[in-house]
Amino acid sequence: MTDIPLPATPAAHTEAADTEAVGFVLRLGRALHTYGLSADALEHALQGMSERLGLQAQFFTTPTSIFAAFGPHERQRTHLIRVHPGDVDLGKLARIDAVSRAVEQGRVGAAEGSAHIDAIIAAPPEPRGLVRVLAYGVASAVVCRILGGGLNEVGVAGASGLVTGLIWLASRRWPHGSHVFELVAALAVSALVTLFAAWSDLRLSIPTATLGGIIALLPGLTVTVAMTELARRHLAAGTARLTGALLVFVTIAFGVAVGSEVAESLVGTVRSFSPRRLPEWTLTVALAIAPLAFGVLLRARWRDFPWLWLSSTIGYTAVRVSALAFGPALAAALGALVVGVLANLYDRRGLGPAAVALVPGVLLLVPGSIGYRSLTSLLDENVIVGVTAGFTMILTAVAIAVGLLVSSVIVPTRR
Repeated sequence: MTDIPLPATPAAHTEAADTEAVGFVLRLGRALHTYGLSADALEHALQGMSERLGLQAQFFTTPTSIFAAFGPHERQRTHLIRVHPGDVDLGKLARIDAVSRAVEQGRVGAAEGSAHIDAIIAAPPEPRGLVRVLAYGVASAVVCRILGGGLNEVGVAGASGLVTGLIWLASRRWPHGSHVFELVAALAVSALVTLFAAWSDLRLSIPTATLGGIIALLPGLTVTVAMTELARRHLAAGTARLTGALLVFVTIAFGVAVGSEVAESLVGTVRSFSPRRLPEWTLTVALAIAPLAFGVLLRARWRDFPWLWLSSTIGYTAVRVSALAFGPALAAALGALVVGVLANLYDRRGLGPAAVALVPGVLLLVPGSIGYRSLTSLLDENVIVGVTAGFTMILTAVAIAVGLLVSSVIVPTRR
């Protein structure tokens, strides 16, 4: 008796479903990578999503690429995605996370989820243009006050921050403009601050005002993420990210040095003064405004602003209170621990990805200004101060990474 072959429809359906699931996971990985997720968090997210969709998969990510292998070891299909990291976009990250949750829970199919992700990526970034430029100016002014600047320094830093924002806006229209954005902005801000100090009658601390004007450029967050990746034994991504951050620091320091020399070649040597201390209440105002300015720069959704403001305020307060009893490194670790716990609770309650509350909270803790001062001291041939500041930057970044790691043990994220 001849065997009747089984119909091929179920197998074909399974293969098509697997293809849709793989497509969704790859789109999800590219989007999460582009909008700011760290390598270890990205791998865990993709692994969890693959298991929910019934896929056998392995992932390896670096700051510029994603390797994804699907299927049993002897029959794996490997995909390589070349990624160019973009600006952190907390709004799109939150919307992509919502799609991810819907697919995980079975409310949306893989093919429909892929379409949603494509639409999110294609949507224009928010906020646009001049609103973001204004946020650069506000962030520079308030951070300058947090760093000890006086009224003159705060005003000049705010104006310099607007210049940085305008250069950012112009760099979006230049071919490969993003590659020279930090260099051009640092050079312009340094030259403008020096010229203003020479031509005005204001007593101005040139280093403080310059640092305020370029504060949004400093890759302190990148250094902290790199240390977190290294602590989690993701050595390739952590090393590459740390090297990239060091290159940005050197580029900014070089731009500041050249801008200062160009300005002094025009007006001669310019004297710098110590900043005049402002009343303590101005620091409270600066701390209240800073998270809102960073929220705009990070493109957070308006409905998430109360959460990121709460995370930033509580985290910085924890650091200030801890510093009264402990050293700066332990204070930074405790501040990061508080921010990490709040961010993970935000994630577990289904309000959005932990990064929405984590990144703004950590921004006020990261050691970017210390790294900048380290390199400028080295350029001024003040080796001992430069090396000490550099070591302090690394120690602070490690302390923040430890705090975040402990917070993930106390309150694990949803995935």
